[in-house]
Amino acid sequence: MNDIRLGVVGLGARSDLVELAHRPGEGSLVVAACDRDPRALAGAQERFGSQVRITADHRELLDAGLDGVFVLTPDHTHEQIGVDLLTAGIPVFLDKPMAITTEGCDRLLEAARAHRTPLYVGHNMRHMPVVVAMRELIADGAVGEVKAVWCRHFVGNGGDWYFKDWHADRRNTTGLLLQKGAHDLDVIHWLADGYTRRVNAMGGLTLYGDISSRRDRSGELMTDWLSDENWPPLSQTGLNPVVDVEDLSMMQMQLDNGVFASYQQCHYTPDNWRNYTVIGTEGRLENFGDGEGSEVRVWNRRSTYRDKADVVVRVHTPPGSHAGADPVLVAEFLRFIREGGATVTSPVAAREAVAAGYAATMSLRNGGEPMDVAPVDPAVAAYFAHGQG
Repeated sequence: MNDIRLGVVGLGARSDLVELAHRPGEGSLVVAACDRDPRALAGAQERFGSQVRITADHRELLDAGLDGVFVLTPDHTHEQIGVDLLTAGIPVFLDKPMAITTEGCDRLLEAARAHRTPLYVGHNMRHMPVVVAMRELIADGAVGEVKAVWCRHFVGNGGDWYFKDWHADRRNTTGLLLQKGAHDLDVIHWLADGYTRRVNAMGGLTLYGDISSRRDRSGELMTDWLSDENWPPLSQTGLNPVVDVEDLSMMQMQLDNGVFASYQQCHYTPDNWRNYTVIGTEGRLENFGDGEGSEVRVWNRRSTYRDKADVVVRVHTPPGSHAGADPVLVAEFLRFIREGGATVTSPVAAREAVAAGYAATMSLRNGGEPMDVAPVDPAVAAYFAHGQG
């Protein structure tokens, strides 16, 4: 089996995904790398070998004979880079969120359909063991018919992850309800088996806007400043010169199948994890932790408060980043390039997560005004439902 030839656009923190895909002689080989930072490019051949072609312009990869490209650049660049590659017929792994507007996502979907080019979006949480465990319990009828999904996201490292670089500027993300929330909104949709059609939201920049210490961190990576010692949150220094995204957000959703959902996101909690609650006609389930040692607990009997659940599923996390999800994600993309067929991730679902987050952000910034979320064009949805073929 010949190695498939891979490229990567964006050599920042998420380029560890490409290292998982670089397996010379075992099926896949990185042969091209693109980044605007000369220092990142300088290390590409050391990371992937002397065969790697390097460039600062992704358009130079369009005729490089590539079998697939990982797009791991800042969010606001995904749309144009993705459209260019899809138009050239090059299969694309697009990191989440796929774009920073609903219209941008629709443009990407249409480019993939028009040119019959495979599109894969990196929603790795669909491969996280705790999420898979919840999905399987729901499918097995553990809580009956799902009626409500709630998610609380405690982003304990939010100051380091999102307020010291480009993420803090809404021109690059729209907002963190979309940027960070795209993961959780996709999971909510997956667990509920439906898509958001109406939202409202409230929130604001409630803490990090009060910090006056700002500086340009061009050329740095998040790993250069991330530290558990950056606590309490108001002691943070060196925030991005522009900070205009919300650090506390709450949204409510009505899905197309009648399920109601809510999502809360805070970027200055002391702990860092996600808590999902799913309520159905015959019970409730909830996860405790989202990494190794996590549990999913199910209650099916009436009672007052009791921490002892009726069913407890202990979750094992295999090796690998993001609770073992990233290696599975990359393997699925490589298989998709070679063989096509169905994938656990879904470009349409990725668009629906962005659409919900985008509408919620518009609601939040307009006093909580309810917003409708339009579905994907039926012809486009049908194309992806049939395996992009």
